Amino acid sequence: MAELSPIKNVTKGLWKENPVLVLSLGMCPTLATTSNASNALAMGLATTFVLFCSNLVISMVRKIVPGKIRIPCYIVIIATFVTVVDLLMQAYAPAAIYQALGIFLPLIVVNCIVLGRAEAFASKNGLLNSFCDGLGMGLGFTLALVILGAIREFLSAGTLFNVDMQCWSSGFALMGQAPGGFIILGFILALMNLLNMRKAKKAGVRYEPPAEMDCKHCAICSFKDSQEQ
Repeated sequence: MAELSPIKNVTKGLWKENPVLVLSLGMCPTLATTSNASNALAMGLATTFVLFCSNLVISMVRKIVPGKIRIPCYIVIIATFVTVVDLLMQAYAPAAIYQALGIFLPLIVVNCIVLGRAEAFASKNGLLNSFCDGLGMGLGFTLALVILGAIREFLSAGTLFNVDMQCWSSGFALMGQAPGGFIILGFILALMNLLNMRKAKKAGVRYEPPAEMDCKHCAICSFKDSQEQ
């Protein structure tokens, strides 16, 4: 596979390989922190910070970390940046947003997007491309969260980023709850797949999700099996 340019490594995460809308990763924080657009933006930016910082460091140490302990090492690196962003948000973010994100901030450590990019990309590529990949995937994750959060907030309360849009005083309360998150996300994913399928059909090819993040290209399970033997 030809190596992508830094710009393409950033832009691929926004659409072609969007971690939420295409790869369907990170569903837990996607559904739990998108009751409004402000929470969604904060969660997305926090994850983006962890993604590009951890990708950068993992790319730096990839040649000196023994293969058998690479996953624990990656987790330690990721956990370090999660601690940093948690403390920063605790100190500077509005209290309401920090409390709303709650346990989902420290749970970025086990977010499959972060560890997946570390194993699938940063451990195999140089500093610049790893940084761009982490930034692009983080921005794509943020974009998906903000879109979902904005739709849910608007339908449930008639506001956007807590600004009253004066559309209605009593919205659809269901959209602000967990079932509403599933419903809206389902419609967004259906629309995303429809657009990709139409684009592939026009090009005369069959639409296939990005192969880079499927099980065939991930060594985490094989690492676990080797440890159990």
